[in-house]
Amino acid sequence: MLTAVLILGGIVILISVGLLALMFMKSNEVNLTGKTEDKPEWMKSNPPKETVNATRAENEGVTLFDHDAGERIASPFAEQIEDILRAKLESDPFNKFDIDFGSAPDGSLEIWVNGSMYPSMDDLPDEGLKNAFRNAVKEWERVK
Repeated sequence: MLTAVLILGGIVILISVGLLALMFMKSNEVNLTGKTEDKPEWMKSNPPKETVNATRAENEGVTLFDHDAGERIASPFAEQIEDILRAKLESDPFNKFDIDFGSAPDGSLEIWVNGSMYPSMDDLPDEGLKNAFRNAVKEWERVK
């Protein structure tokens, strides 16, 4: 009788440990699309070279986007476009713009230029900046 209880208790413990291990293995799966085998398109590709250069310059390795301390948080693709735009502006000796992208509470893009927020590219204060923004978006679309 005592032997049967010990054997049954051992079996219950082994099953419990197995179920616990299975639970931990399943909890490490990231499901971003509803299907565990699929990833969003932006996660399948490499980040633009401007993002790679920015993260390497800061000894962060290669990440999907470059988000620095003090910056507003934006979606990964917006951060990548911001990296492209910043690289274009940094190569211009007459650059007078401090650029930051952020996400508004409703999920839309906020474009911050020299501390002022603009809700769209068309509202930006400078035609050259609008063109640089358009070119950065086109380049991001070409790379993706």
